[in-house]
Amino acid sequence: MISFSTRIFLGCVAGAIAVLTFHQTALQIFFWLGLAPQAAFRIAQVPPFHAPMVASITFWGAVYGGVFGWAAPRLRGPLWVNGLAAGLCAMLLSWFVVRPLAGNPIAFGWQTPAMLQSFVACELWGAGLGLILPLMLPRRLCGERSSLDQHRLAA
Repeated sequence: MISFSTRIFLGCVAGAIAVLTFHQTALQIFFWLGLAPQAAFRIAQVPPFHAPMVASITFWGAVYGGVFGWAAPRLRGPLWVNGLAAGLCAMLLSWFVVRPLAGNPIAFGWQTPAMLQSFVACELWGAGLGLILPLMLPRRLCGERSSLDQHRLAA
């Protein structure tokens, strides 16, 4: 049995890695295609602590990943599908809570291109989280159960 704190820690690490690999890569591809005005991995400072934007996004991805790591044993089905649900929750929280608190319009002012970019980036983060977390969880030895069955990576 994996301890409570280990699951949260590994969820945080998986969430941070998913931001840097899946989320930011999606934003960079949008930039290369001319669909986004700014490149990914931005180092512009954001309030309230004036941290680089990529560090702030990575921190929040780790926080959401920790919550996902805590909830993972209670979830049914493949973790990558549950990760998509986590990405949807993170996106909705960003649109309707975080952005208004930061003084920005709700849901990007209902501008469809920005909303679609946010949706794709958040869903890719969620899928990445659901794919990375099972790979980080400890495996059993002596062939009790296969690690894929144990962590529900595949349906």
